[in-house]
Amino acid sequence: MSVLTRNEAQTRAKLLDVHSYTVDLDLTTGEETFDSRTVIRFTTRTTGDTFVEIKPETLRSLSLDGHPLDPGRLDGNRYPLDGLTPGAHDLTVDATMHYSRTGEGMHRFTDPADGETYVYTQLFLDDVQRVFAAFDQPDLKSVFHITVTAPPTWTVLGNGTATQATEGHWTIAPTPPISTYLVAIAAGPWHSITTHHAGIPFGIHCRRSLAPHLDTDADEILDITRACYDRYHQKFDEPYPFDSYDQAFVPEFNAGAMENPGLVTFRDEFIYRSAVTDTERQTRAMVIAHEMAHMWFGDLVTLTWWDDIWLNESFAEYMGYQTLTEATRFTDTWTDFAVARKGWGYDADQRPTTHPVAPDAVPDTASALLNFDGISYAKGASALRQLVAWLGEKDFLAGINTHFTRHKFANATLADFIDNLAATTDRDVHTWATAWLRTTGIDTLTAHTENTDQTWDLTVDHDGTRPHRITVGTYDHSLDTLTGAEQLILRDRFELDIPQKTPTTRPGNRPDLVVINDNDLTYAKIRLDPHSWNTALTHLSGIPDGLTRALIWNTARDLVRDGLLHPTVHLTAARTHLPYETDLALVQGVLGFATTHIADRYLTPEDRPTALTTITALCRDLLRRTEGLTARDWEQHHTTNPDPGLRLTAVRHFIDAATQPDTIQDWLNDGTVPGGPELDPELRWRILTRLAVLGATDEATITRELDHDPSATGQEGAARCRAALPTPEAKQAAWHAMFTDDTLSNYLFTATAQGFWQPEQTELLHPYTSRYFPDAIALAARRGPAIAEAAGRHAFPAHAIDPRTVTLAEQALANPALTPALRRKLTDQTDDLRRALAVRNAH
Repeated sequence: MSVLTRNEAQTRAKLLDVHSYTVDLDLTTGEETFDSRTVIRFTTRTTGDTFVEIKPETLRSLSLDGHPLDPGRLDGNRYPLDGLTPGAHDLTVDATMHYSRTGEGMHRFTDPADGETYVYTQLFLDDVQRVFAAFDQPDLKSVFHITVTAPPTWTVLGNGTATQATEGHWTIAPTPPISTYLVAIAAGPWHSITTHHAGIPFGIHCRRSLAPHLDTDADEILDITRACYDRYHQKFDEPYPFDSYDQAFVPEFNAGAMENPGLVTFRDEFIYRSAVTDTERQTRAMVIAHEMAHMWFGDLVTLTWWDDIWLNESFAEYMGYQTLTEATRFTDTWTDFAVARKGWGYDADQRPTTHPVAPDAVPDTASALLNFDGISYAKGASALRQLVAWLGEKDFLAGINTHFTRHKFANATLADFIDNLAATTDRDVHTWATAWLRTTGIDTLTAHTENTDQTWDLTVDHDGTRPHRITVGTYDHSLDTLTGAEQLILRDRFELDIPQKTPTTRPGNRPDLVVINDNDLTYAKIRLDPHSWNTALTHLSGIPDGLTRALIWNTARDLVRDGLLHPTVHLTAARTHLPYETDLALVQGVLGFATTHIADRYLTPEDRPTALTTITALCRDLLRRTEGLTARDWEQHHTTNPDPGLRLTAVRHFIDAATQPDTIQDWLNDGTVPGGPELDPELRWRILTRLAVLGATDEATITRELDHDPSATGQEGAARCRAALPTPEAKQAAWHAMFTDDTLSNYLFTATAQGFWQPEQTELLHPYTSRYFPDAIALAARRGPAIAEAAGRHAFPAHAIDPRTVTLAEQALANPALTPALRRKLTDQTDDLRRALAVRNAH
């Protein structure tokens, strides 16, 4: 299949204006295919040749202005339209289309819990052609008129309000001009909760088997939705630009969510079947806020081409966190951003595949798909946060509103955006944009302090090219008179522009702790002065502000990854300070890094058992801290009291780090952890997966558990457990399912891959390391980008940390047959292997 190049898109945009699509979809024709009929009304400005995209099972017929065309001229996914004359044209395309099992195009899912079937579209970035014929590029916006024929028991949702004219026949209200990738349909026997807010119909929807769980959380989801909607209307001059706001939680979704105007689709793991922490609820709320921001950033004003994807994602990321902080009970979201997101950006920015936030050129759609990463999201959002700190929020919002007014229901570029910002301020935004958005890599800011008689000096070395406006926080030791514990109290905070022209002189003795980039307002690696670093290591839990603690934990993370801090020092700090940590996001983030990076990758196999013992001991400390929780605490786990979530986090990580099966087997047998919580499905499958890794369970036990929980997540849990069993037969069966059978859905493929590779099973898995590369290359070619990305992310032998694996990966990367999606993941994974080897060799 041909990918669309930027040059082709520009040529077609000069030739065509697309006015409307009339799309009729028939979802009643069988389990494998559906019918799609499209009429595209467009005009051409001059005489010329172009093409329309479609990926059909069968192309039944086409006609242009009433004249039949030969379906046999379809070339891959392109049908040529030659010799178009100036003026108006109607193109009619009638085709049979494939349902997808990989989350691309029109995905079809049958719920194993009750046998009900659901379909939904995911048309991002160039997958609309899997559903209907289109001039598939973001700057050819059009009005969409869509009708759907569905089974009579189904409800159909779309970008506009949907009405059922006769049984099974639905009409979606015409859209305003939107891009092809934003069209959305979701159909099935949904469980729906509807309301109105500010004159707009709101709805939330999920599959029927999840109805009790949606009902439990409906008030919270709708409250967050209303609060964000109202806050955006305070920020933005342009009102919400669509006629309704539906949020559908759909199965086997490849992303966190998708910003389809009027019909946002979310992965339905956000409908919680099991206990979750308040930080996880905050994450769901942030995704709701992020996607709603897209109604303006991306949907109302859309990028002209994919090099400006940051204009969508960076803004939605920034606005999501900021708006959640301002409008909801989740007031510490930037701490979670620092812990859960910023490291994603830092990691991506240090790999060979790094790119500017706003790349100079993205040559084609295949390349564009690779840029949805930690740079476009986390780094871009960090850059915008720094821009607001430098520009001021008033001028920033004024520039945004100018941008909306000038380009609503149209397209815009980076140059347009910068011009609109510059029009509202006397600051040199163009120079700022060049330094921040057109460059790659991470600056490093290193603090140096020096005491004099009555003052102290601060100098910040700047390794990099970007200007930074930072806050410096200074802290002193203080004794807590109630507990007798030594704390750190804030002495002062002051702003500093980097690069520094001269040392900053402050009155008094040197503080015990000097934190540059306190409040985490810029994007840079931070290196504390030696005196401050020693204070931080020994008194981290005594720092009063969670965001400051997050910055220091991120500094420790960076030092470990750069080979400048022994991984066991990080573990010791975690063991020392996490039992006293009050911010749950920090506990989750630090424990996650300790498990998945330090224990699994950065320490040698010989040192790993000791690291796991440290982690389980830490988790026992956290469990002791949270003893005595009542049943009401567990029932109301959305309370602001962090203890239930803290205990749940400790239980999860204790399970994952267990080196002996006895304790967790007792929990599984009893159906509860002593002192709580009772084991819900997530915890039962988690324990069973770890028992499988340790060789302490079997196929019969997995089957019995699946009989008890036959849901979709139960199916995934069973696939993960079976792949984790340490037997040759289990590994061969899992490998066949992933790389030969080709029937696994995207979620079942991921679950199988997650279970397959285990650090405890190195010898058993050794033969599969060399098999992985040719098998993954062939799989990616057969099954497309979504499975290629999953194969590169989850099925890669990430724990085979040795020069042999690096050599095999480098040989694979030399293969010209690699698909772009797999090449990107292999490049990143190989770089991570080299980094892990370097960390081990550094100590």
